[in-house]
Amino acid sequence: MEDCLFCKIAAGEIPSKKLYEDDQVVDFYDIAPQAKVHFLVIPKKHISSAAALTEADGALLGHVFAVIAKLAKEQGLEVKPVAEAVAEADVVMILLPDQYQAAVYKKDVEPNLKPGAALAFAHGFNIHYGYIKPSEDHPVFMVAPKGPGHIVRREYAAGRGVPVVVAVEQDPDGKTWPLCLAYAKALGALRAGAIKTTFTEETETDLFGEQDVLMGGINHLCDMGFDVLTEAGYQPEIAYFEVFHELKMLVDLANEGGLNKARWSCSDTAQYGDYTNTCIDEHVRERMQYHLQRIQDGSFAKEFIEDQDAGAPKFKALQEEYGNVRIETVGPKLRAMFSWNNGKDDDADMATFTGKIARG
Repeated sequence: MEDCLFCKIAAGEIPSKKLYEDDQVVDFYDIAPQAKVHFLVIPKKHISSAAALTEADGALLGHVFAVIAKLAKEQGLEVKPVAEAVAEADVVMILLPDQYQAAVYKKDVEPNLKPGAALAFAHGFNIHYGYIKPSEDHPVFMVAPKGPGHIVRREYAAGRGVPVVVAVEQDPDGKTWPLCLAYAKALGALRAGAIKTTFTEETETDLFGEQDVLMGGINHLCDMGFDVLTEAGYQPEIAYFEVFHELKMLVDLANEGGLNKARWSCSDTAQYGDYTNTCIDEHVRERMQYHLQRIQDGSFAKEFIEDQDAGAPKFKALQEEYGNVRIETVGPKLRAMFSWNNGKDDDADMATFTGKIARG
């Protein structure tokens, strides 16, 4: 595919240090390794995301994992199938995307768990909503970093840590809390701190924050603000700067000193407009409360999992729709104007971002 980074690497259009290649896959070392051994195996066939896989891709996917296992062993790493690894483990950490956890647990984890082996999670979704139901003899705990995996790794490697929230759902032997905190310490998280929570609280607040404030709040607010200004005749470039570009500045200030520092840093005119002319009113609060109820009663989880189990038709359509919003017709050009956006990204995972929402 023309704009796919991995397709360009596979075709040789982007140079890479190759470890292996055959007629189906290419393997190359990561340009910014996050571990002693860090390589990627990619199919030569373009597949936009895991959600785009079909039954016809089964043989290719199997070949990818076979190559990974072979090369990992050659690099001195021990590789085992999930079922075999689970059978030997005292602690099983499940880090798959929410929609895949239940199926893998039923097929490979549950039948092979050692008596008393602990189950660990980084998000409470499947335990809270009952998609995974471990027997009572297994300790169940959660260590949920407040940042994505590549940031957790980057901070750990730098001698720092990402804060976590921790919870215990089942404690049959009275030793689950020490185990949970030991796992958090091993991630480097206790360098920053841990907050005690429950699977219920973590799941419901995490989903609410994503849906109504962060992803479903800020994203849509910026998008709609851009549309209102451009539909009123203002230049798209000016609209972009005013409703989107300056967002990072405010977020950085709020991160440093809360909403008060963000407001303190802005003009009196901006502050007065903030207090008196906002579009966020009690109707928004009512809508938030409605969405929170759907999270609490499991309606959202049910809708999401049913769509994923059906091949994610709604999810894929929404990714396509929101990946082509009008603000992104001008965004790439303007972001390229800033020198700090044109350097090499130190996060290796960011090399996989192609500009599209669907993960490659």
